[in-house]
Amino acid sequence: MQIEGKYKKLFAGLLLDGIGMLSLAIPGLGEFLDILWAPVAGWFMTRLYPGRKGKIAGVVAFLEELLPGLDLIPSFTLMWLYTYVLSKKERVGKVAS
Repeated sequence: MQIEGKYKKLFAGLLLDGIGMLSLAIPGLGEFLDILWAPVAGWFMTRLYPGRKGKIAGVVAFLEELLPGLDLIPSFTLMWLYTYVLSKKERVGKVAS
């Protein structure tokens, strides 16, 4: 699975964050589902963002889904913001220096 285009990645990330948060709606069973979803979320993150950043984000997404109470963190959306909003500002600042 290789998704191209920043807005397609944003949509995919929002969808995957939503799936990850669904476990909050199912008390008791949700924690078990998180154990199944955590490796899948980590894998999807590495497919959406290849390279070193994607591997690090994959580990973070895996841990965020695995640890109880952290499902509210939208890790895919935060990675998209980091990749397409924050990183661009850093590059512009380095060029201007």
